[in-house]
Amino acid sequence: MAIDITIANRELTPFEKLVLGLLCEGKSNSAIAAQTSHTEKVVENTVSRSAKAFAIKSDADTNTRVLLALAFRTHYGDSAFDKLQVECQHFEIDSDGRSICHRHD
Repeated sequence: MAIDITIANRELTPFEKLVLGLLCEGKSNSAIAAQTSHTEKVVENTVSRSAKAFAIKSDADTNTRVLLALAFRTHYGDSAFDKLQVECQHFEIDSDGRSICHRHD
């Protein structure tokens, strides 16, 4: 079953965006908790609420964190790649010979 993860049901809070940005960097809940000076339970609840915002349901066949990272990056951009200094792989050459990326403008 395909899951539409591109549209959030509501705007994320600044803290949810912070947590998901760190999640996209591959940080664990405990690392996110330490970096944000919150408890792991607060981070777990934030991840869960954020998943609901993207209508991602947890089950035995679904890795919620992976889908949530994909949804967040799709909806809010690829800043995790920028922080990791990963070059965009979606470059095209425009009519003036410049490399551009239509996906991450």
